[in-house]
Amino acid sequence: MEADWEVEIGGQAPILDACWEGFADLRCSPDGVALLPEVRELPALGHALAQLNSASSPAWSAKCDVWRPPEVDVDELDAQGGEGNCAMACYIDLLPRADQRWASPEEAVAICQAIVRRLRAMPLRCCRVDLIVRRAYVAADREDLGITAYLTACGSACQEARDTLSSALAAFVQSVLHPDQPGNPASKLQ
Repeated sequence: MEADWEVEIGGQAPILDACWEGFADLRCSPDGVALLPEVRELPALGHALAQLNSASSPAWSAKCDVWRPPEVDVDELDAQGGEGNCAMACYIDLLPRADQRWASPEEAVAICQAIVRRLRAMPLRCCRVDLIVRRAYVAADREDLGITAYLTACGSACQEARDTLSSALAAFVQSVLHPDQPGNPASKLQ
């Protein structure tokens, strides 16, 4: 699987906002997953959100979306010509649980690197995950760090792109919930 990470925390970089007006706290209301319009578009996103917001998860989601990119670079998705006919993408804004807060951008980067290593070892084609470390507002008076996970998939038909994106979501959740080794920096996510 193709995967990469980067950091966008300076100047005018986007900031994750867990205090937005439509925020649904899926940690407190897991049944709320079924009500999200994004989940109707991509049912696998509902399963991913349920796992990422569970009591055993090291993270929780603040926001998500699903869309169809008009075109994709098939090389970036480890796809071939006709496999790029249709694409589907989603993102999930993730924040660490309060007891797992990242003290520095370097710590968040180490976690992204560990997740990317796991994803690159997975034998999935026609998809990629990009992790971006960003500043995040988790309360009106508290700024933290978070990660936006962008997942993109393609296929020769739209159902194939949806199926591949569903597999990529499952792989991503597995990489977040089950870090490489106990001594790995990503184990702090556990």
